[in-house]
Amino acid sequence: MAPPHVALVGSGAMGVGMGHRLLETGHPVSVYNRTPGKAAALVEAGARALTTLEAAAEAPIVLLSLSDEMAVEQVLFQAMLPALREGTIVVDTTTTSPLYARQAATRLSAAGLARVEACVLGNPVMAHTGKLRIFTAGSKKDVDAVDGLLGVLGQEARYLGAAGAASTMKLAFNLLLGVQTAALAEAVSYGVSAGLDRDLLIEAIANSGFSSPVLAFRAGFMRERRYEPAAFKTSLMEKDLRLAANDATARGITLPLTEGAGDLMAEAVAAGLGDQDAAVIIELPQRRLSERERPENGAVR
Repeated sequence: MAPPHVALVGSGAMGVGMGHRLLETGHPVSVYNRTPGKAAALVEAGARALTTLEAAAEAPIVLLSLSDEMAVEQVLFQAMLPALREGTIVVDTTTTSPLYARQAATRLSAAGLARVEACVLGNPVMAHTGKLRIFTAGSKKDVDAVDGLLGVLGQEARYLGAAGAASTMKLAFNLLLGVQTAALAEAVSYGVSAGLDRDLLIEAIANSGFSSPVLAFRAGFMRERRYEPAAFKTSLMEKDLRLAANDATARGITLPLTEGAGDLMAEAVAAGLGDQDAAVIIELPQRRLSERERPENGAVR
């Protein structure tokens, strides 16, 4: 049986990675992005460019890779929903709150459509090579219907149950990543303030038993002071930390470490660093110092 046609909506770093993977494994792919230039690499690789969202209705599977809930509202529910055919399966990899995931599933079901919550763990390189870890939720029947697609995109696909469960799992992982990134930045800032060599300190931590693969990956950005292209944008990290903290508050618990890490990410976003990798928060202490040294008239002393 030929691989099914997939309409990929959203071609940020992860979307592009998944799109290349689908093309390389024989899937016909149509791609749409609100900024057409971001889909150029996929079109060059063989994908068909969609000029309107309504054209995505031609595919039996729509794969969403969007930035946030507002984007899902605008793209899926406002623009696409009227054109989608009954029985279409929407595989949504967007990280949203668990509450929004449940509401989205209910709304699509009422329209005769299926929503597979497919939260992915990994980076753009892993997306391109099919090495993502995928957590799914929603109707087991619907998840099983896209099992082949999930098997192409990830090295593991684990079903968690009802809508919202995969989003909860994804936020649990992302809050851990955000807190670790903030802790690494603070450890380096502390050591450097006391006179330790910055590069030596980062290397020592990254190669120690205190490290982890994801922490060592962030340490690479910090060591090179190179935060673009981002593997995980600061703005998206801040968004996910807020989602986790707010969902926890609604459940009657607090996540002070998560909230603190979110504040650091928000500070970086406010400083214009939102599109850079979240590791850029290591540069915040120096930026604060520079701001303190800047007189009111804007001239640097």
